[in-house]
Amino acid sequence: MTEGHDSRLFATEKGKGMVAYRLYATSVLVSTFLIWWYRATHVPSIGEKGRWLWIGISLAEIYIGLYWIVSQFLRLNPIYRHAFPERLSQRYSDKQLPGVDVFVCTADPTSEPPSMVISTVLSVMAYNYPSEKLNVYLSDDAGSVLTFYALWEASKFAKVWVPFCRKHTIEPRSPAAYFSNIHSVPDTCSTKEWYYVKELYENMVIRINTVVKKGKVPEEVLANNNGFSKWNEEMTPKDHPSIVQILVDGKGYDAVEKDGVALPTLVYVAREKRPGQHHNFKAGAMNSLIRVSSVISNSPIILNVDCDMYSNNSECIRETLCLLLDEEQGQNIAFVQYPQDFENNNCYDIYGNSLTVNMALDFPGVDGWGGTPYIGTGCFHRREVLCGRPYSKDYRENWAKGVVRISDETILDMEERAKSLATCTCELNTEWGNGIGLKYGYPVEDVVTGLQIQCRGWKSAYCYPKRAAFLGLAPTTLEQCLVQYKRWGEGNLQIFLSKYNAFLVGHRKLRFGHIMCYYLYGLWATTCFPTWYYVVIPSLCFLQGISLFPKVSHINCF
Repeated sequence: MTEGHDSRLFATEKGKGMVAYRLYATSVLVSTFLIWWYRATHVPSIGEKGRWLWIGISLAEIYIGLYWIVSQFLRLNPIYRHAFPERLSQRYSDKQLPGVDVFVCTADPTSEPPSMVISTVLSVMAYNYPSEKLNVYLSDDAGSVLTFYALWEASKFAKVWVPFCRKHTIEPRSPAAYFSNIHSVPDTCSTKEWYYVKELYENMVIRINTVVKKGKVPEEVLANNNGFSKWNEEMTPKDHPSIVQILVDGKGYDAVEKDGVALPTLVYVAREKRPGQHHNFKAGAMNSLIRVSSVISNSPIILNVDCDMYSNNSECIRETLCLLLDEEQGQNIAFVQYPQDFENNNCYDIYGNSLTVNMALDFPGVDGWGGTPYIGTGCFHRREVLCGRPYSKDYRENWAKGVVRISDETILDMEERAKSLATCTCELNTEWGNGIGLKYGYPVEDVVTGLQIQCRGWKSAYCYPKRAAFLGLAPTTLEQCLVQYKRWGEGNLQIFLSKYNAFLVGHRKLRFGHIMCYYLYGLWATTCFPTWYYVVIPSLCFLQGISLFPKVSHINCF
């Protein structure tokens, strides 16, 4: 490892075996040039059968070869970061650690079951981190009373679940994942206690699933809880007012404790939606959460996760802070990206949904050039940078900042102030979606947002701990895969063809290798054309007796 002396909170290790890989890459490059030379010197003459097919496959090979050359920028300089959380604990007390706002986004209670969403919420509420420093926000873009009901149920179960997790240091802290393993009873926990908590969770899931199936919250719940009064029969997923409700206030008024363990703040947010008003999808939801959280907690660190990516590592926040609080390099890092890992993949991953190559090889390679892209989930941001702060060498974060509550302000007063920041009109004539927050107008708004931040001079870091930080569910059908890959391919190509092309915005701001890494993803969708040609045309030519490849007996091809 380099830079790994005792004062550092993290160390950087260069990839191993790079000399051998570069020799291998050189041999492939030479072979590629020989193929191009063969194609250029053996073009069928004018009028000869198969001439244009030969030219077509030559162009396909040239394009694929060039794309491979670009891909090597991701392989030539990989780095791996290793955090030292024990040094963080020695250097900073819990009171000195910064606050963290966790954003969980959901948009449809049908395709994203509320029981799954609350398992993600409960997993991040149970982080091994001071509860008074932790705030969890659930953004419900459908404004569904069913999702709110599920979160209300989760807020009650959290009074048992969070102390249980911290008392017995269990992993993972998603109850759905934890209780799916019948051998997960910790040594410090009695079987009776384990089954008691498991029964509470299962009964809660049954109640939630029953309500979701009926599509209606029980009358006795509606009558005894004022929070449900915000919904009426006229509200639809595309037409509803802004709703902000603090279900658990972990910082004062009604801090809930059990066994001496306080709960983090838990907030439900549904931004306003109206017909004819563009809501900008997930980017709009994230920007709304940034504004709403600014008047409730305003933590300097923001973590955003998708509703199907539960926390699998309770030490994740502390590992991230090792990178952000490091005295030598931490002030240069704008965001820390974790990989997307999935729990439902197996050895028969026929659609390549595990993303193993991307997460284990490509992203460390991009990190070596100046920082991995922002991929929209499992990412810790500095709030100030996400809100547009430019880079400066003398920048120092005020980790102690946060919302100072007005002494006589009630929770209802705070909710009303926050609601005004989640309306359709609050962004009019502002820089939100342009210079502030996530970028609007792109299917992969996360990538272009990260690119903007890096072009302002900031770095990013990629953290790949031994225990996966987050686990989710990968697409399992061909239709789901095609929809996802279409979105990624179309979005990255749109960025490549726009004014946010990595070369245009990153010229003299990003290293050349870093730009090439963005180009690799930007041009990924276009490789379908030469690939299709190479797969289909030679087979058809074979049926017609047209040979597009040299025979083994052709010893003088080159």
